[in-house]
Amino acid sequence: MPAPIIAVANQKGGVGKTTTTINVAASLALQGKRVLLVDLDPQANATSGLGLDKTEGASLYRALLGEGTAAEKIKHTAFARLDVIPSEVDLCGVELELARGENHLTRLRNILTPVAAAGTHDVLLLDCAPSLGILTLNSFATADYLLVPMQCEYYALEGVSMIHRLLNQLRDGGINANLQLLGVLMTMFDGRTRLSQQVVEEVRKHFGELVFDVVIPRTTKLAEAPSHGKPIIHYDQYSAGAAAYDVLAGEVAKRLKM
Repeated sequence: MPAPIIAVANQKGGVGKTTTTINVAASLALQGKRVLLVDLDPQANATSGLGLDKTEGASLYRALLGEGTAAEKIKHTAFARLDVIPSEVDLCGVELELARGENHLTRLRNILTPVAAAGTHDVLLLDCAPSLGILTLNSFATADYLLVPMQCEYYALEGVSMIHRLLNQLRDGGINANLQLLGVLMTMFDGRTRLSQQVVEEVRKHFGELVFDVVIPRTTKLAEAPSHGKPIIHYDQYSAGAAAYDVLAGEVAKRLKM
């Protein structure tokens, strides 16, 4: 049985997408799962957030162009059971290269399917760029599930409704008929404001049980952790952010029936 592949995506930036990818990956690893995080954002924030340097030639750039394999790019992190395929700035150029080639939306699927089937990892998490470019569309074409982080703010629903439409287009167009919405995650929740509570209520009304039970609080510790190259659960395991992502990892594992 191939490992499930989860794309963590929202075309809107600043919603906690990379923070979520890193911390779900780390919490699942601590819970005993073998996790591979694939950094597909040219900014490489997930790479540096796990303590790895941005190294020339380390990304999937060449593999996406048919030179080498994805398995060759896997690096161990300092955290048990958590591996990463890093990103670096050369991924910026891959969009143009892919656009010129054939099967430009299924290149990522072709190179990650053998990794998912290899039996070395229990789950793959794809950290997508905050855009709907070719790399992100490749992620959607590759993934089994989509996890959408949403900031607790007024315009949150606009972004998710757009991803919902795109998800339906990918299914209907035959690019990835099996893609499912694993869940919507509310991030940067501030319990002191009525706005945060109203947005969560509105999203739950709209998406029902697809919204994860846990909400991720807005905390200083969560913002600090990446600068130390550590997931929150390794940076400050007793913080509110660490507790929230630990609960989220449990919810994710339950929905995946892991």
